[in-house]
Amino acid sequence: MTAVSAEPVPSMPAPVEEIADVLAAATAVTICCHTRPDADTIGSGLALGVALRRRGAAVQVSFPSPAQLPEPLAGLPGVDLLVAPEDVVGTDVVVTVDCASAERIGLLDKHFYAASTRIVIDHHVSNAGYGTVNLVDGDASCTAELILMVLDAMDVALDADLATCLYAGLVTDTGSFKWGGPQSHRTAARLLEAGVDGREWTRRLLDTHQFLWLTMVSKVLATAVLVPEAFDGAGLVYAVVDQVTAAGMSWEQAESVVDIVRTTAEAEVAVVFKETSPNRWSVSMRSKTQIDLVPVARAAGGGGHRHAAGFTSEGTVDEVVASFVATAV
Repeated sequence: MTAVSAEPVPSMPAPVEEIADVLAAATAVTICCHTRPDADTIGSGLALGVALRRRGAAVQVSFPSPAQLPEPLAGLPGVDLLVAPEDVVGTDVVVTVDCASAERIGLLDKHFYAASTRIVIDHHVSNAGYGTVNLVDGDASCTAELILMVLDAMDVALDADLATCLYAGLVTDTGSFKWGGPQSHRTAARLLEAGVDGREWTRRLLDTHQFLWLTMVSKVLATAVLVPEAFDGAGLVYAVVDQVTAAGMSWEQAESVVDIVRTTAEAEVAVVFKETSPNRWSVSMRSKTQIDLVPVARAAGGGGHRHAAGFTSEGTVDEVVASFVATAV
């Protein structure tokens, strides 16, 4: 039998200790999550917030929009730390979590730039580092993994509440571990051992939809178009979610369609165009193995990861789709 050597545990990036020291000494901290919050930004923000509150710090966690959290996230531990963006008072230490750029925190950026210490914790490879201290690791599967590193450096004891918040970010950003690496599974083991109900939270976050979602998905899939010659023959499939189709649905339910479209065998790249307001579109892109989407997103003013990125665009659906397809063929 051939021996299999254990993969070395990743070394701790230098900013982790610096961030841990700053946060351990802080008496008040503002934590900013990104607009249209997902489980990684909220889970990361709440885990950090709960840990800091236990140490005696005054903590506010906020996100710019929409007014309400997606329903599954509203049940996470620590949601009582959330305050409306207009009620944020600002502090000398402000942290952004899972935000590739300051634009992602909207009107909260005034508090970020007014702070003397501006901490950025993120795993988007497109993040150029806009804080005074930046923990940006594009190899991390989620920001929650980086938050766990900071908590470890602060000697925070991991319990079920903290683990649940972090697990929410981990399980969603890895697609229930479909594209997570060895470190993701090691992290999951720690969180499960700490008491998170992994089965329940996976169901809540990934496997629960309104009945109306089924109707929406059927309409969206009817718009799907395959462009086999795109991306030098690797293939593109795209679909459209306009406001009429998405009526009655939350934004995260509409966003979930891209994970269905991406299963198309003949296409390396999947794109979903979601109309967020009349003639304004949020464009979500996914690739499988070959295509790096970061340059594509950056060219359109967006960002993200190698295999998951996005941008916003304006115009009629025909204009926006035609413009994108023209860049891909």
